[in-house]
Amino acid sequence: MNKRHSIIYWIATVWLALGMTSTGIVQLIGMKENADAMQQLGYPQYLSPILGISKLLGVVAILIPRYPILKEWAYAGFFFVMLGAILSNIAVGNPANHVFGPALLLILTIISWYFRPANRRITF
Repeated sequence: MNKRHSIIYWIATVWLALGMTSTGIVQLIGMKENADAMQQLGYPQYLSPILGISKLLGVVAILIPRYPILKEWAYAGFFFVMLGAILSNIAVGNPANHVFGPALLLILTIISWYFRPANRRITF
């Protein structure tokens, strides 16, 4: 991996980790804004802490060394959760600003996954 790829990977990964950590904490502690958004999207409130814990565990998985299979699961989880958030907001007719955060995190997930170093990939 060249230096440029390494820099891209770490910038995307740090921003992804910060975004997932902050949204995970918001979901875990049940902030009113999050509860209102979940209700508006038609999701049950008990889903928020599940998503919050999952995001925090995913951040740990992508940041720790080794365990490439665990990293693949974390990246897949981030991808599907953010895609689901985008599609849910579109489905209920929310304006574009509701889609911006999940779209940014989805893009960061893809960039981080694509540029991850060889020691963070599954080898066959």
